Amino acid sequence: MTLRNRLFVLFAAIVVLGGVAAASLLHAADRAGEKDRPRAGGPAIVPGRVSLASGADRRIVFRNMAWGPHRDELVTVPADAPAGRRTASGVRCLRFHASGGTGICLQAVRGAVEDSYRAVVVGPALQERAHYPLPGVPTRARVSPSGRLVAWTVFVGGDSYASASFSTRTAVLDTSTGRLTASLEEFRVVKDGKEHRAADTNFWGVTFSRDDRHFYATMATGGRTYLVRGDLTARTVTTLHQNVECPSLSPDETRVVYKKRVAGAPADAPWHEYVLDLTTLRETALAEPRSVDDQAVWLDDHTVSYSLPGDYGADLYTVPADGSGAPKRLLTAALAPAFLK
Repeated sequence: MTLRNRLFVLFAAIVVLGGVAAASLLHAADRAGEKDRPRAGGPAIVPGRVSLASGADRRIVFRNMAWGPHRDELVTVPADAPAGRRTASGVRCLRFHASGGTGICLQAVRGAVEDSYRAVVVGPALQERAHYPLPGVPTRARVSPSGRLVAWTVFVGGDSYASASFSTRTAVLDTSTGRLTASLEEFRVVKDGKEHRAADTNFWGVTFSRDDRHFYATMATGGRTYLVRGDLTARTVTTLHQNVECPSLSPDETRVVYKKRVAGAPADAPWHEYVLDLTTLRETALAEPRSVDDQAVWLDDHTVSYSLPGDYGADLYTVPADGSGAPKRLLTAALAPAFLK
């Protein structure tokens, strides 16, 4: 082969390889950009104003899970038209809750090497009021009915409530004074009428009473979970009932809805939804047959909402709180709702 032919073959090979590399890069960029493009059949979303302030119309504010430029943003829809067009705020949250004009947004902070997380307290217009670094991955968030108290839970070891090795940290913040209880593990525990001290004690899933003093939560110790009632003034928690996780207090404060581990269920899907009467401690199984790994939210005194896996990551469903009826899908591509009015 002459030198001229060799150079021609080398040049042709370079052109071919360059084309392959360029095509690969374009394909990778296209795949990476899929998450930023709206998916056909997904909900209609437009940027606009999202408010947590009290108003005449009942509405839902939640984390949008639909693929596209507004994924993970807080969006809002009218409560009486949940399938309607969503208004996107531009504020991104992994977990969110709001009440009384106050919101708590648990966010990821993208880093060059690894992500970190923070809790951001926001006002009625979603403006930041304060923020706090988080020691782990966000999992639960709640605001008291008045908006004065906020709570959040993070995983500090493990990453699933179904895992035997998880560990959590739950904090409570008084937004009126700025006082932060960094961990409920600082509180005195009364278990079965006796003071309890154990290194394996974990708390998660706070839900607040209207008095801005008392709350309910899950406590785990000795391989069991308990519903506890907490007192922020006395800094105590007291066990009330076993096998309760992620409680949510009803608006009339007579019941909690929660997930309960049931015998014979798969290890990675062990829960069923129940409602507990706080006076009689009588449990009522709800009509949702699937395992729910969420802290439910009450729409009113008769209906609860919760998330289940869906095509976009999560969808929101509702079910009657008295054990009757059947589950209904409320919102597609949605997570972490707050029902406001």
